Amino acid sequence: MTPLVRKLAAEHGVDLSTVKGTGVGGRIRKQDVLAAAEAAKAAAAPAPAAAPAARKKAPVLEASPLRGQTVKMPRIRKVIGDNMVKALHEQAQLSSVVEVDVTRLMTLRARAKDAFQAREGVKLSPMPFFVKAAAQALKAHPVINARINEAEGTITYFDTENIGIAVDSEKGLMTPVIKNAGDLNIAGIAKATAELAGKVRSNKITPDELAGATFTISNTGSRGALFDTIIVPPGQVAILGIGATVKRPAVIETEEGTVIGIRDMVYLTLSYDHRLVDGADAARYLTAVKAILEAGEFEVELGL
Repeated sequence: MTPLVRKLAAEHGVDLSTVKGTGVGGRIRKQDVLAAAEAAKAAAAPAPAAAPAARKKAPVLEASPLRGQTVKMPRIRKVIGDNMVKALHEQAQLSSVVEVDVTRLMTLRARAKDAFQAREGVKLSPMPFFVKAAAQALKAHPVINARINEAEGTITYFDTENIGIAVDSEKGLMTPVIKNAGDLNIAGIAKATAELAGKVRSNKITPDELAGATFTISNTGSRGALFDTIIVPPGQVAILGIGATVKRPAVIETEEGTVIGIRDMVYLTLSYDHRLVDGADAARYLTAVKAILEAGEFEVELGL
């Protein structure tokens, strides 16, 4: 090497014993020293910082005019309260929870929702998929779709799936019923759900539309709750709660092995009357619903 190369190496802090020369006979050239200096600088440079998360703003909350007031309890709240207390007093209630990967289902919905709304006239929310899976699993697990007749000492196993849908309204929680939900496709369930929810919120729901549920579903996740210990309504033995769908890291088994991926995950809670439904029954039912949702075999119904 030349004296110029040695001087250049000293200025840049390059150890010449680590530099491979590209000149004739392996001679170290000026370009070799500069390349080694750049490589050392790049290796020492800090990794680029991750982009900061978007800053969220706190909601603007206004004080309610009810603060400090004593008012008469609305009749509907009295009815709801009496029914809930009655159910808790008469049933041995407990809850089981499973976690479901609904990534495929959410992808299918995103692909189909625009064409679905144009074709069917209603929006395609995730709810009909859960109702469809719940009703399908009820057919194979009749102990979840049943009623205890205490006075007669008998059990009625229903041969139809009349599913109550909990709807939040200004007057309180009401539960209109999708009759024969087990015989409906995704479009039929979506239309029935939209129609009944609209009637509740416009105060046009009829007593007949609120009666006859054999099983109930409560979408507590629509307001952000991860899961809830819902109360089984009187005259039924189980209720399914749907939590919020959130993206989070999950372990995925693939043909190449086990990997970590970002998935759409949701908790399903089954509250049930232990006088008839055992923990194993609840687990079998929840596992069946989970399998249907994770398989996401709805392409035909969605026209995909």
